[in-house]
Amino acid sequence: MKTRRPVRPYRMVARAEAAAATHARIVEAALLRLSERPFDEVSLADVARDAGVTVQTVLRRFGSKEGLAEAATELGLERVRAQRWSAPPGDVGGAVRALLAHYEEWGERSLRFLAQEERVPAMRRVVAVARALHHEWVDHVFAGRLARERGAARARLRARLVAVTDVCTWKVLRRDLGLDARAAGATFRELVEAVAR
Repeated sequence: MKTRRPVRPYRMVARAEAAAATHARIVEAALLRLSERPFDEVSLADVARDAGVTVQTVLRRFGSKEGLAEAATELGLERVRAQRWSAPPGDVGGAVRALLAHYEEWGERSLRFLAQEERVPAMRRVVAVARALHHEWVDHVFAGRLARERGAARARLRARLVAVTDVCTWKVLRRDLGLDARAAGATFRELVEAVAR
């Protein structure tokens, strides 16, 4: 009777590393596709081709296009959080610079997600999570300023800060008014400073 040799640990590590790399390629491909096109126009076949895998591999790992969108959202939010939280609490100037850099990179994608919110359940979830993250960022950056207010006054100040730092404000400045990044940034900072005062 033959006895099986145990699987060598380094082979198991290599398999795990290869699986993790495949997972990362698929999620990266999905994030890129979902950032560039409406959800309905992104196919699993496109994502699989971009990642160098089969559609079956994508389905085996994520279960559905919605599951893949959720994984891509998590990756996107990790990046957004790292970018937005780069300034310490209270450093409003640094935080606004980080926010503007974020909007220059992610603003158009965010607007595309917002445009799909009402008709695509997966995008509704993406937008809800992104909205919560934005509110959390406002609480983080403006903690000191918010702490000086109480009750309804605090709630109104927080609402003003959420609104003035929203991607739609960036859209008005950059897309609707056609300001270049520098002029839009200066105007954005002035608005934030006026509200936070």
